[in-house]
Amino acid sequence: MSITKKYFGTLASGEDVSLYILEAGDCRATFIDYGATWTTMFTPDRSGNRQDILLGFATLAGYASKHPFFGSTVGRFANRIANARFMLNGREYPLWANNGRNHLHGGRRGFDKHMWKAEAGAMQGNPSVIFHRISPDGEEGYPGTLDIQVQFTLDASGALEISYKARTDAPTPVNLTNHAYFNLAGEGAGTILKHELEMACSFYLPVTEDLIPEGLPRHVDGTPFDFRTRKSIGRDIASAGGGYDHCFVIDKKALMPDNFAHVWEPTSGRALSVATTMPAVQFYTGNNLNGITGKRGSLYERYAGFCLETEFYPDSPNRPEFPSAILHPDSTWEQRTVYAFGVET
Repeated sequence: MSITKKYFGTLASGEDVSLYILEAGDCRATFIDYGATWTTMFTPDRSGNRQDILLGFATLAGYASKHPFFGSTVGRFANRIANARFMLNGREYPLWANNGRNHLHGGRRGFDKHMWKAEAGAMQGNPSVIFHRISPDGEEGYPGTLDIQVQFTLDASGALEISYKARTDAPTPVNLTNHAYFNLAGEGAGTILKHELEMACSFYLPVTEDLIPEGLPRHVDGTPFDFRTRKSIGRDIASAGGGYDHCFVIDKKALMPDNFAHVWEPTSGRALSVATTMPAVQFYTGNNLNGITGKRGSLYERYAGFCLETEFYPDSPNRPEFPSAILHPDSTWEQRTVYAFGVET
């Protein structure tokens, strides 16, 4: 097990960006302090060949430019808030509309576009890196000063744990997630349509054309959103509007310490299991990827990767019927997600 820090590049602001390399067992994960971004994940296939299974870029230039949140830590509120505004304690808070008329992943300059302070070390003997930043009161329209910590820890079994902690001095919405895009065959290895997915999610949130939740969660029975039994991602994707970009409610009995999701890629044998304390997950199949040049000259076309973004429900600051995502000064926001990588023959 080891931790290495290297220079990754310099931003236009003159700030130097560092790469943190965590190695444990047969796996290697890397992160940068710009956007607290997860940049690579090397895992072995059934023959022991190690490949990078995260979509992204080889240099800082890609991450510093506009991109679809490859590996980013997103916030202050991940996912969408309708009409870029919400009410809290009788006051309306306007936000930046950066997704049509809606607010997405923190706005014009979310957490993914900031430098974070980083500290590398060990957590119970495992390599770990902690990223920290303070989001000032009024940033992107949100109330309260938010103190955030995100910790990534890799263990020898191939599990990557993400631990989140946040405190505020005024009530504010908080919904943090990591926006990693996975392709278990290897980044740039084609589409993820033949990957097989199983999720303990009996309900999903139907959405409007601009992907805002429409009403209460609906049961997945008899719909293309039923992944309770393992099936290929591509099997029913045409019936789901040509791509998944939906919030699924995780069955309470499947929350951490249990895994709620399991993905398997038949060619490589690589498998991914996901556990979380969060109530929901946004399953996204890279529908809007359109020929982005990634690592090693790879082209990321539609369906080149999938995301399992653990989170609270979209638009929950405007939906009192949804689980509350409001953090109060007398509380600490603490959540965990574990992505466990392995091989299934």
